[in-house]
Amino acid sequence: MYVVESKGGAIACMLFALSFLGTWPAILTLLERRGRLPQHTYLDYSLTNLLAAIIIALTFGEIGNSTPEKPNFLVQLSQDNWPSVLFAMVGGVVLSLGNLLTQYAWALVGLSVTEVITSSITVVIGTTLNYFLDDRINRAEILFPGVGCFLIAVCLASAVHSSNAADNEAKLQSLSSDQRERELQISTLPDKGGSDDLEDGHVSSEKALEDSHVSSEKSKAGTGEFLVQLEKRRAIKVFGKSTSIGLAICFFAGVCFSLFSPAFNLATNDQWHTLKEGVPHLVVYTAFFYFSVSCFVLAIILNITLLYYPVLDLPRSTFKAYVNDWNGRGWAFLAGLLCGFGNGLQFMGGQAAGYAAADAVQALPLVSTFWGILLFGEYRKSSRRTYILLVSMLSMFIVAVAVLMSSSGHRK
Repeated sequence: MYVVESKGGAIACMLFALSFLGTWPAILTLLERRGRLPQHTYLDYSLTNLLAAIIIALTFGEIGNSTPEKPNFLVQLSQDNWPSVLFAMVGGVVLSLGNLLTQYAWALVGLSVTEVITSSITVVIGTTLNYFLDDRINRAEILFPGVGCFLIAVCLASAVHSSNAADNEAKLQSLSSDQRERELQISTLPDKGGSDDLEDGHVSSEKALEDSHVSSEKSKAGTGEFLVQLEKRRAIKVFGKSTSIGLAICFFAGVCFSLFSPAFNLATNDQWHTLKEGVPHLVVYTAFFYFSVSCFVLAIILNITLLYYPVLDLPRSTFKAYVNDWNGRGWAFLAGLLCGFGNGLQFMGGQAAGYAAADAVQALPLVSTFWGILLFGEYRKSSRRTYILLVSMLSMFIVAVAVLMSSSGHRK
């Protein structure tokens, strides 16, 4: 079994995890904006997310000889370690709930703001729990100022969202009343194909995407026309919906995210002494496997249910429609792999340097905001106030991640 032991190796794992975990949300957001139903995307994502955990377990978890203290992955599957397994599975459940919620929050309040709010809540709650679970191996005088920086960042994120929402409303009002009314009526019309198209495996918004292709090329990101055309082709319609719903989803998802790392910490280090005497602790790869299995099972159950009982006025779909929907499936598979390897690297680094320090990967909004601006035109043609708040938010995140990583300790 390969074990990350050095502080430098742990930081390298965190940096790779930061890159992966900041990129996969942008891919799912891109698919939603192209009209693919989030239930279809998340089912695909869940398959490769589990596959990543299996690959990690069968490679890193099987490197070298197995020892009684640190058994290899396959050896540990037959051991009596169910209390730790249950902690790992609880972690997978809350992560799955958080990921499911955020795919709707991305549409309602934007990729950047969603990631900032959920990540900051994760750090404020999760890092504090991990600090005490890890027997305070991280330097508190450095760690908690870093947590404070994340808390300031979430306040700035709320201000950015409020300012940007006001900017977007002003852009929409700049359109002529006749044009705006016509565009909004088009965006809310049901698709002619209805549920029959879905049953045949076609995403309901594909025709809208084709119809708006020419006009979308003429519109510039950040304009009122761009916002209306985006509304016409995306899967989740956001016009007329209260953004407070999106913010509420963000906060609930953040609470879910804040619990998965402490649960994983308990699974691998057994701080509550739930294992029988002589039973070795779960190695990070075995815990990650069980963690991912529970995440996968819950995701499949919830998303198949949401196919038939959708939320936020999404069209009803079927499992047959999902199987036949290949539009963007490759991107969804890639997102699952990135998230799976990102989570695995985060846990590998946390086992070496402390899970509180590994929460530095929650600076993933730095990466997500980059993709949001590059791919989706977020904050284009916004007000000066919005830009000032955005720069302040990102600067605070840079400071926070640097401080949190510098608090890294070394697990004995």
